[in-house]
Formats: sequence, C-alpha cells, structure tokens
Amino acid sequence: MHSLDYLFLILKSVTAFGGRSFLTGLGIAIGIAAVVLLTAISGGVERFVLAQFTQFGTHLIAVTPGKSQTFGASAALISTVRPLTVDDARALRRLPYVLGVVPMIMGNVEVKTTERTRRTTLYGIGPELPRVWQMHPAVGRFLPQGDRPLVVLGAKVRQALFGPRSPLGRRLRIAGESYRIIGVMAPKGKMLGFDLDDAVYIPVKRALGIFNRESLMEIDILYRPELKSSRVVEKVRELLLRRHGQEDFTLITQDQMLETLGSILDVLTMAVGTLGGISLVVGGIGILTIQTVAVTQRRGEIGLLRALGARRRQILLLFLGEAMALALLGGSAGLAIGSGGAGLIALLVPEIPARVHWNYALLAEGIAVGVGLISGVFPAWRASRLDPVESLRAE
Repeated sequence: MHSLDYLFLILKSVTAFGGRSFLTGLGIAIGIAAVVLLTAISGGVERFVLAQFTQFGTHLIAVTPGKSQTFGASAALISTVRPLTVDDARALRRLPYVLGVVPMIMGNVEVKTTERTRRTTLYGIGPELPRVWQMHPAVGRFLPQGDRPLVVLGAKVRQALFGPRSPLGRRLRIAGESYRIIGVMAPKGKMLGFDLDDAVYIPVKRALGIFNRESLMEIDILYRPELKSSRVVEKVRELLLRRHGQEDFTLITQDQMLETLGSILDVLTMAVGTLGGISLVVGGIGILTIQTVAVTQRRGEIGLLRALGARRRQILLLFLGEAMALALLGGSAGLAIGSGGAGLIALLVPEIPARVHWNYALLAEGIAVGVGLISGVFPAWRASRLDPVESLRAE
C-alpha cells in the first residue's frame, strides 16, 4: 500500500463518519484551546502586574512600621514601640547612596471648592515624590520643602472640580483648612487598585495632623541603580536600629516583591498546564473509546483489506494514522479557537495584554498528536489482529 493510499483511506474514514470525527476531535480542541487561552491570560496578567510593580522604577526600598515576616499585607496597622517618623525619613535621606526619600501617609477625605465637593484619597507626601515615584506635574509644580498649606491635584480631581479651567492659585478646603493649589499631576493610572489620579497631595506633616497619627504608613527610598539592594537594605537597617533600638520595622525591596510575584505566577502557570493536560487526557480517552468502537463497526472493511493483501502492519498504521489525524485536526481547531479568544480578550480588556505563547501552543499541539497516537495504539493493534475470514463473515 502506497503512502497516497494511506492518506486517501485516512481522510475518507475521517470524512465518512463526520459526526463521530467531530465529537472525537472536540475533546482535543477544547484541551488545546484551554492551554492557548489560559497561557495567554496568564501572560497578560503577569505583564499587567509587573507593570504595576515597576511603574515607579526598580530601585526602591519600602520601610513600613512593625515587624513582619511576610511580604503580603502592609504592616502599617501593627503597633510598634516607636513610630516611623518624618525625622526617620530625613535621617535616611542623609545616607550617601540614597537618591531620594518619600515619607507617606494616606486616607480618604472630602475636598471642597466654592462650587463643588468630592471625596477622594489624600496623600501626605514628601517633596521628592516626582523623583522617587516617577510622577511629575503636568501643570504648575510639586510641593516644596516645608509644611505650608499647599496642595497638588491628581488629574481626575482637577477635572471633577474645575473642568477645563486652570486651578492654579485657587483655594481648596481639606478637613476645614484652606490650601492653595500649586500644581496638577500628569495622569499616572492605577497601582494595585489605588487610583493615583483620583487623589490630592499635601505635605506629610499636615496629613499626620488631619488623620491624628504619629506614625507614617511607609517610607520609600530610591537608591543608586549600580548598588545591590541587599547592601542598601543592610545600611538602612543599621541606621534605623540605632534610632529605634530594636527592629520594629520591615524593609521590603522590589526584588523581594518580584520574587514573590514570580512564585505566584509559577503556581498559576502550573495550574494552567494541569487544566490543559486534563483536557487533553479527556480528549485522548475520547479517541480511544471511539476508535475502539470503530474497529467493531468496520470489521468488514478490515476483512476486505486483509483479503486484498493488506498486511497486519498496514492495518495497524492505518488506524494509528486515523487517530493522529483526528488529534491533529482537533488540535488545529483548538489553536484557532484559543488564539481568537486571546485576541478578543486583548481587545475587550486592554489592561490585560493577552498574547498567545506559541511555544506553549505548539507544545500542546505536539502533545495532542502524541495523545492521539497513544490512544490509537490499542484499537489499531486490535484491528490488525482480526481474522480476515471472520471479519468478512461478520459483515
């Protein structure tokens, strides 16, 4: 039997039983589509979260009050022997390898103009925020040194309160006090759920008074990029230990956050692979079941081929080829469905840039063909062992 004869018989068998072939390939298609779609979403989520963590730069260390052994929830709510203060931030700024320090506290407040009122997030912040957080004013300037009653608006707050009019020089009431507007920040977007554009920024000492707090929520340190974060962490720890007398603070580097993020994403990728693998196994079981039934239904065809001189090896290869063809066709359909779904998600949810990982997609396609081959071995062997006379008699 020539190669073209094999191909003709395989395609004829697949098309002759269209419904059965469709159901057989459907399981494989679902498995491949699941792998393609879930890995695309996983990659999109990874890029989204990495962008969130790195939009302020990659050489930052966060100091939070309270001793914490994890990198999860903020330790700002844990009581400490000594609060994290603005003086601590000033001392950290004097370290030779530090480029900038931002003491920070935040909360929700109501802000008022003579015409409008809005509830928004208030950040008590240091004057080096533009350098450390990589956020810059689009109009006017940022807060200077000192604790004068000055305020800088986020882009959304400016639009809500003043519309197209310039807010510079106007007055804004915060917690019963009047603040002069000196700038408007350029749009920055959200960071882990916090909308930095729907916010106002005032000197940190005034924010401590508004929220009746002694301790800062966080101090962010920008250090020289040529230095290792571990070296800077040790110097920061030494300074704060001298000031506090004990380690009642937590130091978190972006390296640690990204490492934790990487571990989470690895687990997510493993889960995605497991789900796709289960779907492919289910598809393989479908091929095994339907091909086994096909051997019984096609005993007469097998007997005729054997009577015409086809050898057992040729019958074996014929049924294996059918199983692989079904897996290949189902896998191709799955690739099309998965890549189309990923493109649709990227279009509808641009914040999550879902893109097909073709290495995973092609690996899944290869596995699908392998699953089809393995699933077709037993039915093909069974078909090759049929006695031609008995098969014709059954027909």
